[in-house]
Amino acid sequence: MPKLKLIAPPGASRPAAGTPRVDIVTRTDLAREPHWPRAFTHQRKDHRYYELIDRTLCPDFAYRYFVIRDEAAQVRAIQPFFLLDQDLLAGVPKLSRMADRLVRRWWPRFLQLRTLMVGCSAGEGHLNAGPNARIDLDAFAKAARDYAIKAGARLIVMKEFPAEYRESLAPLLRHGYTRIPSFPMVSLDLRYADFEDYLRRGVSAKIRSELRRKFRATDKCAPIEMSVTRDISPIIDEVYPLYLQVFARSTLHFEKLTREFLCELGRVMPDKVRFFVWRQSGKPVAFSVSMAHGDAIYNEYLGLDYDVALKLHLYYFAFRDIASWAIANGYKRWVSTGLSYEPKLQLGFRLVPLDLYVRHTSAALNVLLGWLLPLIEPTRHDKTLRKFANYDEMWPAGAPVPQERSPATGQPQPRASSTARSEIFDQADTRSRKAT
Repeated sequence: MPKLKLIAPPGASRPAAGTPRVDIVTRTDLAREPHWPRAFTHQRKDHRYYELIDRTLCPDFAYRYFVIRDEAAQVRAIQPFFLLDQDLLAGVPKLSRMADRLVRRWWPRFLQLRTLMVGCSAGEGHLNAGPNARIDLDAFAKAARDYAIKAGARLIVMKEFPAEYRESLAPLLRHGYTRIPSFPMVSLDLRYADFEDYLRRGVSAKIRSELRRKFRATDKCAPIEMSVTRDISPIIDEVYPLYLQVFARSTLHFEKLTREFLCELGRVMPDKVRFFVWRQSGKPVAFSVSMAHGDAIYNEYLGLDYDVALKLHLYYFAFRDIASWAIANGYKRWVSTGLSYEPKLQLGFRLVPLDLYVRHTSAALNVLLGWLLPLIEPTRHDKTLRKFANYDEMWPAGAPVPQERSPATGQPQPRASSTARSEIFDQADTRSRKAT
């Protein structure tokens, strides 16, 4: 496949000699870049992961890579990106349904725009050189806008970059980008002697009692055994349907894993990937796709057999087993992807904020977008997020933090007490049971 050079639009000047240059290339072209095998080595998802998702996930996405060179033409960084059609209302289900009823039957692509997304299609985004990356963001921002226009994209999005990048990415705000929160990841401190120590010191007495009640109920059923493997391919036909059950129940979708991705993940990255599988009477009833990096275990995806999951409290059973395994193997943190925030609140997780940086390629429409985005950003409609102790960290310093207000008085409501949060824990379990 030929190399795709950045072509300046009519009337634009090419970069002068000695200034940074940005090329756009395909995965095939990266084989000729010595920098690529070293890319993202400071992250759990290194260059191997990006190559894998390029090959096996979301075939309707057009994957490309920005190669950013310095004045001496040396590669400073390589930033993956992809093109897709993005629904701006996807994170706001009520508004999306309303738009479908009132507008989209006559205007099918209302607030659905061709988008250039910088980052990872299956996870959070990172800068190639880390939070302190020395990247000429002026050259990068211009290259991204020029290529977006050339590719017919109307939006440019820096997808889900952790808050630690706010200082590095601040120059993008000068280029018309609006920063809004995305659904955060969560993190749990695992500095405990064992799981019992966590129960004693990491959760409230009420939550501790509720967890033990659930575990006793599960213990009365046929035994459940956990195994850990780096290669899921021998049992992919047994566990993949469990992932599809969880995927089908989610109200928010982005990437959809494939059998090929899961089989190759362990083969390509055996040093980082761990698959946890739970069997009852020989049959898989749950599995987790996890990754290990540094002192942390990362829970990426979960599969559950909903014929038995709620009766066996498999979510909490799997949580106990992974936490016990991680503590025993010396890991100090558990990091999990977002959503399903109610049980994570009760289990003592803290939010790991992620940011979106968004701009329209049209300067005029970008002004309107900057006003609209804070109103439709996805997190403002999730009331559970507001109950986390570090919710304020989702918003940059100095930015107004949305607060839930009383319908009667219009005044900000206080955050839930530990007793109220315990009631949420019970209600979440009850709602899950009713859903079946």
